[in-house]
Amino acid sequence: MNVTLLITSIVFLPIAAAFAGYGIGRRHKDGRNLFADITTGVTFLLCALLCLQVQNVIPSNPIITPFLSDDRFGGPYLGIHLHFTLDGFRALYGAVAAFMWFMTTLFSREYFGHYRNRNRYYLFLLLTLGATEGVFFSADFYTTFLFFEIMSFTSYVWVVHDERPESLRAGATYLAVAVLGGLVMLMGIFLLYDATGTLFFSELAGMSLWQGESSVQIWAAGLCLLFGFGAKAGAFPLHIWLPKAHPVAPAPASALLSGILTKAGMYGILILTADLFFGSAAWGGLILILGVFTMVIGALLALFSIDLKRTLACSSVSQIGFILVGVGMSGLLVPENALALRGSLLHMVNHSLIKLVLFMAAGVVFMNVHKLTLNEIRGFGRKKPLLNFIFLMGALGIGGIPLFNGYVSKTLLHESIVEYMFLINADVIPAWFSSSFMSGIEWIFLLSGGLTIAYMLKLYVCLFIEKNTDETVQEKYDGLKGSYMNRTSAFALTVSAVLLPVMGLFPSIVMDGIADMGQSFLRAEAAEEIAYFSSGNLRGAFISLVFGALIYGFIVRPLLMKKEESAENNIGSRYYVNQIPAWMDLENIIYRPLLLRILPFAFGMICRFLDSLVDTLVVILRKTVYRDEKLPHERSEGNVLTHLCACAASFFETLGNLTIHRKSPRKRDYEHKLALLYEEYQENSTMIARSMSFGLLLFCVGLILTVAYLFIKDVFGW
Repeated sequence: MNVTLLITSIVFLPIAAAFAGYGIGRRHKDGRNLFADITTGVTFLLCALLCLQVQNVIPSNPIITPFLSDDRFGGPYLGIHLHFTLDGFRALYGAVAAFMWFMTTLFSREYFGHYRNRNRYYLFLLLTLGATEGVFFSADFYTTFLFFEIMSFTSYVWVVHDERPESLRAGATYLAVAVLGGLVMLMGIFLLYDATGTLFFSELAGMSLWQGESSVQIWAAGLCLLFGFGAKAGAFPLHIWLPKAHPVAPAPASALLSGILTKAGMYGILILTADLFFGSAAWGGLILILGVFTMVIGALLALFSIDLKRTLACSSVSQIGFILVGVGMSGLLVPENALALRGSLLHMVNHSLIKLVLFMAAGVVFMNVHKLTLNEIRGFGRKKPLLNFIFLMGALGIGGIPLFNGYVSKTLLHESIVEYMFLINADVIPAWFSSSFMSGIEWIFLLSGGLTIAYMLKLYVCLFIEKNTDETVQEKYDGLKGSYMNRTSAFALTVSAVLLPVMGLFPSIVMDGIADMGQSFLRAEAAEEIAYFSSGNLRGAFISLVFGALIYGFIVRPLLMKKEESAENNIGSRYYVNQIPAWMDLENIIYRPLLLRILPFAFGMICRFLDSLVDTLVVILRKTVYRDEKLPHERSEGNVLTHLCACAASFFETLGNLTIHRKSPRKRDYEHKLALLYEEYQENSTMIARSMSFGLLLFCVGLILTVAYLFIKDVFGW
């Protein structure tokens, strides 16, 4: 089958189907659900077929697919140039995304059984699928940016689906981060195009522009793009939307937000690392430091959380940190970067599939009890062997336990750190970081793995081993048995869960095959065969296991749980507590005050100063050149327009008093009345202006300055 047609169908079929499905849903809800299932299933089959076509693509000459830019129609349609390309990585992640959408769509049928606005949900579910596929198959930054922004806005509807106050607040945070990231990304695209004259990934690859004459501008462009992609990936310090959006979003949407949309951000960071900054140790060091902070902070937030979906959301932040560590190591290890890049790619795939399982399992809990707090859902999973198996597969996978998929990718990431220390000691590569510093990074990596095991053990024990402190509630949970999910949902969860141990049991066949598909995209050298279950590799997993057991035994049980103070029937029962103070929130401490108070105040002071300066100049001119007391057009209240309207109203009133109102003439002060209306209009306008995000305004100013800089540079040849 033609590759161009396949890619075009994968991207635009779900978008067209979204509107068709919405029309079907207006008349027949079951028909709409079936239509959505078929659409996502067909998209997955097309992606699987595309994976078989990858072997026919020459890596050095990728297929570029201009859409809506056929010269037969006189050039680009409406000025739009969309370019797609194909390689192993794109085919792989297109298939992963389509598979996750198919599974979550099947699960949505039962999950949304008692929800409102289901038609709206399915509309934006399919729109986001098409936009996400457009991101992964994009061949240039313009196409990436366009679909990236569509994806951000359509997925916002997921977060605010139930329209509760907390959902709307979380949605505002999500949208603010997405819009700010998009604006900064656009600045980076302008700067990059000005410096290189192209936005195509294939043309940027190998230029080594980061060390040329325009290196300062290239770095500025790269940092702007990193800001935009990092915001979507959930990298520190732009991770604030993840812990807020996931607990309030429906579980199927949370699985996609965590498993795929964050990977769209990682896709952009991989492009920057493998193409624009390939071989830059400074770039690799920057990504490594960001990854370490993201990895540790996300794990700590997950450990302290007592909300099931919030814990999984914070876990996503931490796992993105693991991936960023691998991406950073790839920059430090060039040309010996195969382990790091292959580990990053595999952990992306593993995290996507693991979070699909875990968030759908959390959805099963929520759709039965409509609660997520650990103390309330405690004991729900007892006497539910299928749900136990499904959740356990995800927990063991993300914990990096041997024989499960997460172990393979974490082993590669860990080995890349060890390899760097060996190579710098052997003087094979230059030492950007010292051996002792990297040894500390290695122990932080292993400790973060231990934190992952600890918080997943906390969730598993709470759901499947402990009993609820309320015996009546526990009896209710036990009574559900086989009625807690239907067969369609059980099929979606079981198929997704079974993949995880299969991938871990046969790493040389499955995992290495997946890594080989992304080899050309990542520009990684051929890797030697890895003995995944050697004593050296098992040692890292064992250390993380020991850390996890110690953290659970000496921190979670004694410090993150408290005894009931007034338990009459359950003496000595314990409950989970969140020891992080409510005020310790990065968004409330820094971002909201910065964007809503500090920057508006500073901006307002500048505006007031300029306004006062103009008034002062006018007064000076009046007292010197013009020597007037009051300009003719100035009025004591209102303005010229209100005065003219008042004169017209007075004329018609006088005319009416002479004719139809002769017996009872009317007399109104239209000048004052219209002036009051004008003042009210000004006050409302001021309130609306003040309610807007000054952060967005500031970035728009930055965008204007960027365009002005490019214009001046072009005119004067700077």
